[in-house]
Amino acid sequence: MTPQDKQLNLLGMAVRAGRLITGEELTVKAIQRNEAKLVVVASDASDNTREKLTNKCKYYNVPLDIAFTADDISAAIGKSRSICAFTDKGFAKSYLKLKGTNNME
Repeated sequence: MTPQDKQLNLLGMAVRAGRLITGEELTVKAIQRNEAKLVVVASDASDNTREKLTNKCKYYNVPLDIAFTADDISAAIGKSRSICAFTDKGFAKSYLKLKGTNNME
């Protein structure tokens, strides 16, 4: 199993644990309320959406990952989504560790 597969499995586990927010509106609100620990945006999301989330994450100092397609994310979480955010620091840290980066405090 590749690290990417493990990252997608982690998204699924976070959903089942109730530690993943999905959808653009809820994710933006979570970023603003400082609840989002890591945001995942689909690589094939619209340019406007990617730019909006990138700017929000930079402003609020939230890590952002743009690595998977909307189909990958949707299959992992069981819903048709292109944006999601971990609300649990442990899940976010594990995800970043699998990616090979750990830019969380």
